Amino acid sequence: MENLLRPLIVVGGSVVLTLVIGWATDFLLRKADERHHETPLWGLLRRGRIPYQLLLCAALLRGLYDEAQLLESRREGIGQALTLILIGSAAWLVIRIASAIVETSYTRYANARAHRDPARVRRVRTQVTLIMRVVSAIVGVVAAASMLLTFPAFRAAGASLLASAGILGIVAGVAAQSTLSNMFAGFQIAFGDMVRIGDTVVVDGEWGTVEEITLTFLTVRTWDERRITMPVSYFTSKPFENWSRGTPQMTGTVFWHVDHTAPVDAMREKLRDILRQCPAWDGRAYDLSVTDTTPNTMQVRALVTAKDADDIWTVRVTVREQMVGWLADEHPYALPRVNTADAILPPSQSQNGHRPSQDGVPHQQRRFHGASRTER
Repeated sequence: MENLLRPLIVVGGSVVLTLVIGWATDFLLRKADERHHETPLWGLLRRGRIPYQLLLCAALLRGLYDEAQLLESRREGIGQALTLILIGSAAWLVIRIASAIVETSYTRYANARAHRDPARVRRVRTQVTLIMRVVSAIVGVVAAASMLLTFPAFRAAGASLLASAGILGIVAGVAAQSTLSNMFAGFQIAFGDMVRIGDTVVVDGEWGTVEEITLTFLTVRTWDERRITMPVSYFTSKPFENWSRGTPQMTGTVFWHVDHTAPVDAMREKLRDILRQCPAWDGRAYDLSVTDTTPNTMQVRALVTAKDADDIWTVRVTVREQMVGWLADEHPYALPRVNTADAILPPSQSQNGHRPSQDGVPHQQRRFHGASRTER
């Protein structure tokens, strides 16, 4: 009877004690979160309740397993498994705690500077994201190494592995040259302020917003919801456009090809009226000028401003569409036209063998005249 009750008490007591301590800790964190709304730390720490309870249970079972006298023949294997669970849950809990602390610090910083310096906030967000990835990777490597060292065979092989560490390091460095270059490029991007999460960039002719930055790759979300994944080393070795660098304010251009008789002054006044009714225009500046001419048309350029890349696109398409509609309704003569006038040959050609027809029009001139009617 005692052999049955002892393992039941030890295992059951460990589980019950773990649940009670876990519930009490979660209750205290919840109360602290309700009292301190200004900081999200206590609410974020509640995310670690699962690894916390797993760590408690593994520690209790590992410490009291000898008292349970359960499966004596499997003692070493069960003890080894509990040790691995203990190390893994401890690493998991450390990552959750570090994530809560870092995210709380970033939230406070972002709330204080979101309106005054949004570019700086995006930069800190990029750095925090990469730092958390590095911390998670380091904790994971240390935990995996600790798990391996619990096996006697790996401890015995450690000396021989250490002796060849120099050669292995050289081989690994050559084999992972591309990966290492991407990792160093990731640190350069994070702390060099080259590109940040949320920046509007143009890479390889594609316009989009930086959505994710890791130590090895960067993801750009395009305007049509596609994702372009590129190695971070691309941004340290090739030129690219960063429209959010410094200030997000932008100046855009709109071009029209119109007839030489187009009312430029009236177009300038119409541009002002269109912008005043466009919510995306930031009101900083606008202009309309004739920038080029051809034998048939002249090129008119409008300059407009907006607070960011998304709004400048809205302003440009609005101005282009409404100006063309206004010209078609109010000044149709100002739209580009094709010259279909009859071709008149010089007198010298009519004297060189081109005989007039019966109605007095030379055959060559009649041919041009016919072509113009077809074109018309």
